[in-house]
Amino acid sequence: MIETDTGVRNIDVVPSHGECKKAIEILARIGDKWTVMVVGVLARNDTLRYSELHRSIEGISQRMLTLTLKGLERDGLVERTIYPTIPPRVEYKLTDLGLSLIEPLRALHAWAVTHHSSILTAREAFDMQRVVPGT
Repeated sequence: MIETDTGVRNIDVVPSHGECKKAIEILARIGDKWTVMVVGVLARNDTLRYSELHRSIEGISQRMLTLTLKGLERDGLVERTIYPTIPPRVEYKLTDLGLSLIEPLRALHAWAVTHHSSILTAREAFDMQRVVPGT
């Protein structure tokens, strides 16, 4: 039998279970829809106020934006600066670590755009197999 599956299964170094567990937590943060949107908006703008971020991200609630920003700040991806004015002015910007996330997100975006129609076709084929005749 000829070996045709070369890339994915013939990995020389397989991550350990511990390494995978470490990555899962980080991937959950950076793979979150709202995280991707916040990082994307901040990547196009050096610094934004909370209200500017909220207006720039269609569909995000104030609560979800607040939770996302707190998580990104906790993870060192976003820096929050408070200015002692009345009312207080709060601005957000990506840290160097946050900026380093832009290229991988751009690569994922390009992959998603490139394969969008193939995935839609696969979904339709899958869904058609699940249709029960006569219902």
